[in-house]
Formats: sequence, C-alpha cells, structure tokens
Amino acid sequence: MEFSKDELVEAQRQIDSTLHKLRETIKTFESKENVERYKSQITLAKRRVKAFEIADYFISNEIGRNN
Repeated sequence: MEFSKDELVEAQRQIDSTLHKLRETIKTFESKENVERYKSQITLAKRRVKAFEIADYFISNEIGRNN
C-alpha cells in the first residue's frame, strides 16, 4: 500500500496528538487516590502508547525514504 507524503505527515500529526492525550490520561489515572482501581485502564493506555510509538516510528522512516 502506498501513501502520499501529505497523508503520512497528517497521520503522524494525528498520532502525535493522540499520544499526547494518552500520556495525559495515564498521568491522570496514576494520580488518582485509589490507583489500583484504574490499573486496567492504565495498562490499556500504556499499550496504546507503545503501539502508536511504533506506528510513528515506521511513518517517520517512510517519510524519510520518500525525501
């Protein structure tokens, strides 16, 4: 599958935005009084962060190859 540079740049922008929101969500959950109650949400958010970081890495590589 091929994507234009503009599509890749926009996808990366969206990923960066989502990463920022997920990291803030993690901070919020971890600052809660009863953090054990939010353990599954924290784990899920951390897994999503890792997945988006991987996607961001590959998009960056693809953008670099197209230059």
